[in-house]
Amino acid sequence: MGELIVPVPARLSSGLAVAVVAALVLTGCSGEAKPSPSEPPASRSAQPSPTQTSDRAEHIEGETVSRAPKPANDGQVLISVASKHGNAELPLTKEIGAGMLAIQVNCQGKGTLNVTVDPVGLSFPLECVSEEVSSTYNEVHLKRARSEGTVRVTAPSTVHWALTAEQ
Repeated sequence: MGELIVPVPARLSSGLAVAVVAALVLTGCSGEAKPSPSEPPASRSAQPSPTQTSDRAEHIEGETVSRAPKPANDGQVLISVASKHGNAELPLTKEIGAGMLAIQVNCQGKGTLNVTVDPVGLSFPLECVSEEVSSTYNEVHLKRARSEGTVRVTAPSTVHWALTAEQ
């Protein structure tokens, strides 16, 4: 198989560009690149095998669902919640300004948690497990402010989670 080539228009909005990059990062590539005939055998064996990858988000030591994740930036916290389980609709406490909007989520319990931020259109899943806390950080850069917004979380009732949204 050859390399994946995605045609990109010359003028792509930054929101669409972020969404495309996020989709590619989150879904990965289904094709398998063949090594070049000139590539030495030692470098071929250094490539990770498919069994070394995981669909589950990274476990970060010290993270918990009993308190909200600490803000990653020096920005303004729009919402911060902890010790939730199952579904929730969380109105943001402040206007969503132009610029970076970041969402951090920690979860624990077997199942998939989905986060959607309206009206921004940011959405992502997080695979949660029983044995440890799963964590993710997602951000999007907005061209314009929104007067209000809502973070929607859907998860099985057995999944406990904490979330922080910041700008």
